Amino acid sequence: MKLTVVGGGSTYTPELIDGIAGRRTSLKVDEIVLVDPDHDRLSVVGPFSQRLLDHAGHPARVRTTSNLEEGAEGASAVLFQLRVGGQAARRSDETFPLDCGCLGQETTGAGGLAKALRTVPVVLDIAERVRAVTGPDTWIVNFTNPVGIVTRALLEAGHRAVGLCNVAITLQRLVSGILGRDPQEVKLDHVGLNHLTWTRQVLVDGRDVLPQLIADHADEIAADLELPADVLRRLGVLPSYYLKYFYSHDEIVAKQRDERPRADVVTDVEHELMKIYSDENVVTKPKELAERGGAYYSEAAIQLVHALTGGGDAEEHVVNVRNGSTLPFLPSDAVIEVPSTVDTNGAVPLPVAEVPPEFSGLIAHVTAYEQLALKAAVHGGRDRVADALLAHPLVGQFTLAEKLADDLVAENRDHLPWATS
Repeated sequence: MKLTVVGGGSTYTPELIDGIAGRRTSLKVDEIVLVDPDHDRLSVVGPFSQRLLDHAGHPARVRTTSNLEEGAEGASAVLFQLRVGGQAARRSDETFPLDCGCLGQETTGAGGLAKALRTVPVVLDIAERVRAVTGPDTWIVNFTNPVGIVTRALLEAGHRAVGLCNVAITLQRLVSGILGRDPQEVKLDHVGLNHLTWTRQVLVDGRDVLPQLIADHADEIAADLELPADVLRRLGVLPSYYLKYFYSHDEIVAKQRDERPRADVVTDVEHELMKIYSDENVVTKPKELAERGGAYYSEAAIQLVHALTGGGDAEEHVVNVRNGSTLPFLPSDAVIEVPSTVDTNGAVPLPVAEVPPEFSGLIAHVTAYEQLALKAAVHGGRDRVADALLAHPLVGQFTLAEKLADDLVAENRDHLPWATS
């Protein structure tokens, strides 16, 4: 089986390769192609990836190329992990909204919209080119943020795509560690949108242990989620890490104004990782990779690829998938993040218990924003950008939306062809 990684020069890639090396019995990969326009990164990440596989005794061979069509031809699955504009664009996303007293973040708020505007057109172009050489049946596994918006764009364009995020698996590992159980013994009732999810049950041996978990460990879990423990106790759920941007917005903005942007931190981490990857004596995943983020990405991605290509029994995974009638308060074409059954035919959401208004209201609000964000990303236009911002619950004021729209377009002019016309 051939697996292609678009954005394969990323410092994330060895995390993925390490996951493949650990699943040699269940995922029959014999060729991995890393595609990236950055030759310098490929020249380092490619050989290091091969050393990881060789050290683990995995027979797969790694190839690198900047030619998308060459890299994708014959692939059973293509993984998208792109960052259009690199860390410099991310730094902009994290800083320009702060002047308006709004959240600076790469996946939500004005910064998240900026990333969507840069990313969606590029991803759609890549997906069309992939389909032209692989045919319509090759699966696209999208890890590119904002995952919900990008996956919805791919699905609306008719691609076989499933979106993936590591939030659910990371929370599962946190909880299983606290409980002292194998992660596979812990199931989460995880519902919402990408980066806007709540876990309403934690099932162990078929029994919901969440109430006791919160009673005994609220402070510990809340510290990991960077939320007040009283939020967990009041709501009786485990919000995702990204809910801090909604539940503690003003505190987060004040903190961001004093802190070094995450993009700068990641840039330093990436420089250090590239030095490590360049050392021919390094043959295992370095501990420094954990500082890059994306914990458990490899496990989630490889498990999903196995389900989509393996031809075995359906497996259950938390993925980003078309809503259909799963959440009746959302449009059928919305993309939601819920447990789903996954096999070679794709992902089908499992039934979801009724979502109460304290969660469904915010889900519906952000879904409306995502619809407008996708419209702006596909069709362009400064006013469409302002409309999306006005609909976002973290903006929602006309004067703010107008100012942020102008700032966003100015910051991203080099990446938005319509902004210079």
